[in-house]
Amino acid sequence: MAATATASSTFLHLLHDDTSSLLSSRGTRLRSSSLALLPTRRTSPTSHLIQFSPKCLANPLFVTATAAEKKKSPFQTEAVRQVTGFLTKAEGFRFAIVVARFNEIVTRPLMDGALDTFKKYSVREEDIDVIWVPGSFEIGLVAEKLGKSGKYHAILCIGAVVRGDTTHYDAVANSAASGVLSAGLNSGVPCIFGVLTCEDMDQALNRAGGKAGNKGSEAALTAIEMASLFEHHLKD
Repeated sequence: MAATATASSTFLHLLHDDTSSLLSSRGTRLRSSSLALLPTRRTSPTSHLIQFSPKCLANPLFVTATAAEKKKSPFQTEAVRQVTGFLTKAEGFRFAIVVARFNEIVTRPLMDGALDTFKKYSVREEDIDVIWVPGSFEIGLVAEKLGKSGKYHAILCIGAVVRGDTTHYDAVANSAASGVLSAGLNSGVPCIFGVLTCEDMDQALNRAGGKAGNKGSEAALTAIEMASLFEHHLKD
């Protein structure tokens, strides 16, 4: 009986050891399998670094930039140089005013408004030349000739084209606009478009010192600013 009890005890002890070993081995394999199923996250050497708050929560406000992002862009606002002409530096500038005689009841007040503005901004009378031409169609040719002379800092072009019963208005208005533009481009001197293109005479008079102001005065201010811009910033 003692021998049988000893043998039984030994057998139970060995069975317990084998069972424990088997369970341990299976648990290890299960953990290994579970870990193998978990997705692995690869980190790129250029990925953002995220700082964590003391509570171990990611804070997107603390994302650090990569080296490439730290490079300054050539379009940063602080690198842009802005220039403009000045209305307070008109002394010494020379201007020419080309005035169309046609519709003189409108063009003369426009010219007077321009002259008054030049005087207010300290442009001397001896530095202003007024050249009369038959109509607005002829303004561009004369303005280009004056610009190429090299005597003036800006050319002010004044005229008035009022719509009538025919298409003559369209031809003259378009030719005047393109003529003044070409004069400035070909001469390299600012040529200011001060030609009124109106539907009727009332519109023209209202813009020549009437309730809509004086467009000749406004054109003179543009001439001063453009002359200053070219002289101080765009001069060859």
